[in-house]
Amino acid sequence: MTALAPTLQAFFTDRLIGQRQASPHTIGGYRDVFRLLLAFAADRARKKPCELDIGDLDAPLVGAFLDHLEVDRHNGVRTRNHRLAAIHSLFGYAALRHPEHAASIQRVLAIAPKRFERNLVTYLTDQEVNALVAACDRATWTGRRDHALIVLAVQTGLRISELAALSCVDVVLGVGAHVHCLGKGRKQRRTPLVPHTTSVLRVWLAERQASPREPLFPTVTGKPLSRDAIERRIAHHVRTASQSCPSIRTKKITAHTLRHTTAMRLLLSGVDVTVIALWLGHEQVSTTNIYLHADMSQKERAIARTIPPNSTPGRYRAPDAVMAFLDAL
Repeated sequence: MTALAPTLQAFFTDRLIGQRQASPHTIGGYRDVFRLLLAFAADRARKKPCELDIGDLDAPLVGAFLDHLEVDRHNGVRTRNHRLAAIHSLFGYAALRHPEHAASIQRVLAIAPKRFERNLVTYLTDQEVNALVAACDRATWTGRRDHALIVLAVQTGLRISELAALSCVDVVLGVGAHVHCLGKGRKQRRTPLVPHTTSVLRVWLAERQASPREPLFPTVTGKPLSRDAIERRIAHHVRTASQSCPSIRTKKITAHTLRHTTAMRLLLSGVDVTVIALWLGHEQVSTTNIYLHADMSQKERAIARTIPPNSTPGRYRAPDAVMAFLDAL
């Protein structure tokens, strides 16, 4: 057996699981990266994945793999950079265990992430939110479930993984109504609920009639909705809402768009950006600053407070050449 196989296994068991106590979601993401990388490298080297050595995964091959992700698999730059970060993590771990491959490992670690344009966030206006909520057919069980899910998502800004993981016990509807979730980075977060959301969830829980540990938003078979299923349900209601609200057709709307909508509604209501960062569970306030760039009203208020320069508009006229000569003496 080559050095790569035991190093890769130790990376998962010792580093990710034992030392960092990474979440199953993180482990699954790293697993998918190395599945793709080993399959690509095995095809290039005409070897079985178990026969690959660290030297086979050199910088040119990793670079070709990153190009393969973008060109053949049509991954975006962000996905490409996330996969590269996972590769860097493995090779940083391998550098401590296999100094004989130090030169090859350093060349892989020197591969830089690709820069990309940061587009303005997409969010829904109040009219578009109302159209999306109204698109849920509350005459059906799935429509009532989706109605409660979308109302909760727009008001709280929970991530799609947080929505999928909610249990009935995570919703508190008494005094100080709130929803409790375990967010990114294993941070526990409690988000308050407004009276309208509280009423919607109270009706849904009364119909749900489930034990506390059962999923808040289940499938028809009682299992938790997956992330893909939530995205499909939102896409379905977006298509319905676009018939009454044409502006929705111009936007790419996902579950994360609802999270952006929450942030923008808080910002437009005058909530400080640091509070919004706490609300969304952002590790750094700088992450929340993207909403400041998207909000034109903040910029309009800022320019209104400035004093315009004391100058009059006019066309530039060059001075007379003879007078300019005399003035310069």
